[in-house]
Amino acid sequence: MRGGVRLRGRPGRPPRAEGLPHNACKHVGMVMIAVVAMAGCGKKEEKEAEAVVPVQVTEARVDAIRRIVEADGILYPRNQASVVPKISAPVRTFYVNRGDHVREGQLLALLENRDLAAAAEESKGQWNQAEANYRSTTAATVPEEVVKAQTDAQANKEAMDAAQKVLESRQKLYKEGALARKLVDDAQVTYVQAHSQYEAAQQHLEALESVGKQEQIKAAAAQVDTAKAHYQGAEAQVSYSEIRSPISGVIADRGVYPGEMANAGAPLLTVMDVSRVVARANFPQGQAGYVKVGDAATVRQTDGGEELPGKVMVVSPAVDANSTTVQIWVETANPGERLKPGITVHVSIVASTIRDAVVIPPAALLPAADGSTQAIVVGSDSVAHARKIETGARETDKVQVVSGLKPGEQVVTVGGLGVDDGTKVRVEKEH
Repeated sequence: MRGGVRLRGRPGRPPRAEGLPHNACKHVGMVMIAVVAMAGCGKKEEKEAEAVVPVQVTEARVDAIRRIVEADGILYPRNQASVVPKISAPVRTFYVNRGDHVREGQLLALLENRDLAAAAEESKGQWNQAEANYRSTTAATVPEEVVKAQTDAQANKEAMDAAQKVLESRQKLYKEGALARKLVDDAQVTYVQAHSQYEAAQQHLEALESVGKQEQIKAAAAQVDTAKAHYQGAEAQVSYSEIRSPISGVIADRGVYPGEMANAGAPLLTVMDVSRVVARANFPQGQAGYVKVGDAATVRQTDGGEELPGKVMVVSPAVDANSTTVQIWVETANPGERLKPGITVHVSIVASTIRDAVVIPPAALLPAADGSTQAIVVGSDSVAHARKIETGARETDKVQVVSGLKPGEQVVTVGGLGVDDGTKVRVEKEH
């Protein structure tokens, strides 16, 4: 009973309120049936709404994709030189400061060198003296000695000839009995002496003409060479006091001040060539295997600076034992010298280009429960199917699928997260 009205009814029929007219009871029954029907339709529509998931899809297509390997590295100058003096001396003056640009061969600093300059002047004087002696030996001394020896030989020959004639004359007179034996013996002694003197003079002349003359000239020439070498050594010591730049670049460091001692073997200045820079990055062995010298690359500061094109210049032939990685050098231009050596940069290398690869957008990649990668494939029946895939090369807007997908299959790019295998979906167009 409700509100003074009691509802009565029979099985299979809607209840009827007693105390109401028959038409009123009939009206109440129809309303109740309509309410029940509407409730059933609402539940059915709600169930259908829950079962159909709206998604956006794209087609797995065949396209070329670049194999890009990436790593962070440290920036180094293209070339660098530590200027090390060869002598120890106080610094007289510096001609450059840190940050100055210099040319190859430019004078950077001057060390104290007055004692070295004086030694060089002394050596130069000795050289000049040796040259003068050489000229005198070749032009006067040797010729004069030869002429004297020739004269002596000629005089000794004439004396010998005279002694010989006297000897022959006396021997003839002795045979005739007109001369004593003693006079013949005296003439014989005189001739022998004259002959000996002539032979000695002749040998001296021959020695001067064949050996002595050349040896004297060689000795004089050797003195010149020795004096010249000594002078050149002294000049080199003076030049070592002039500190010049071995390369063109910028002064990165200056370790001492004017007046302080510059020690031989210790760096005095550091010059860097930063017109081009080299990024040295370590790559996993699997990635480095695709890279070769000359491959195109890009270098970018890790804090979001501009991206500069470069090329691979070195691929290390050995693997680092500690990190099990391979070091690769990428060289790039440095406009305005904005990139500073020592900063961290991100290196991207285009190792190769894969033709006829199956590619999908990165948004189509979803994590599987076992940690692998999957994609949601939508068939012609509008049912979602989870498909495990293996990926390869990646670019910003596409990923290579090595296995698990075929060209032309529709993969979910929007709305696939949380969709179970076998879920009914509704494909919507991109807005």
